[in-house]
Amino acid sequence: MRKQKGFSLIELLIVVAIILIIAAIAIPNLLRARIAANESSAASSIRTINTAEVSYLSSFPATGYSTALANLGPGAACPVPPTAANSCLIDLALATANVAPGKNGYTVDEAGTAANGVNTTYQTIANPNNRNTTGVKSFCSFEDAVVRVNPTVDITLAGCTGAQTALNQ
Repeated sequence: MRKQKGFSLIELLIVVAIILIIAAIAIPNLLRARIAANESSAASSIRTINTAEVSYLSSFPATGYSTALANLGPGAACPVPPTAANSCLIDLALATANVAPGKNGYTVDEAGTAANGVNTTYQTIANPNNRNTTGVKSFCSFEDAVVRVNPTVDITLAGCTGAQTALNQ
């Protein structure tokens, strides 16, 4: 009788079981790392918009702050010189992050509020597309440029107040 070469069914099942145990340990850690990266990107997007708003205000004082996120972006192409409608202060990915699928698992939006024809305030928000999947925390800011966080609920454009917790910078 010849000796057969190869693995027995028991040996293969043990190897598969070990691989499944390793995957069960690794996958939740990878998902948490992805959520943390998405949240970091969202907070960075809010900071970028804050900086762009200050530049927009100094470039277009008759307009004040921008009325919409798209005004901070390039539009179809950056005009020379930049205009109040297409100021080219942020990239196209961030300027269009207020529509699905957003940017890095978050929907980012911004709106200015007019008083006497000049936008004297603005608010910017970033909410996860799927809470607990793409992100856990929501972020917001307004003209004081402090990034605030709410770890439990989405923030509306009118809902960013000093009541949210300031993000440690």
